[in-house]
Amino acid sequence: MTTNIKGTNIELTTTVTDYVNKKIDSISKFAPSGEEMIVYVEVGKTTNHHKQGNYFKAEFDVTIDGEKFFTTSEKSDLYKSIDDAKDELVRKIKSNKNKKETLYKRGAISVKKMIKGVSRRNPFTSKY
Repeated sequence: MTTNIKGTNIELTTTVTDYVNKKIDSISKFAPSGEEMIVYVEVGKTTNHHKQGNYFKAEFDVTIDGEKFFTTSEKSDLYKSIDDAKDELVRKIKSNKNKKETLYKRGAISVKKMIKGVSRRNPFTSKY
């Protein structure tokens, strides 16, 4: 697993780095074992000119087995924005995993029917 953490308009302290690494470790359990995972994280202030206070931004860009997942979150607290972006990233990874499993099962059912002779549908062209 390759990680890169960048701070924008803030000083990247060890507490923030440790917190982000802890969140990345919780994401890595959703990746298939043995697959290379590349993670780019950018945390920081959006601007220095907000009248209502500071707004922090967290961006996660994760590549798992050649598929890219990107999330971003803006909140008034840095840790809340990191948590929100991590939760959204986990949701996207799970959704993609479910789509792959569903397509695999549908294809397997189609091939099984074709072998039994129930269906004359060609699974490779999706035509009869």
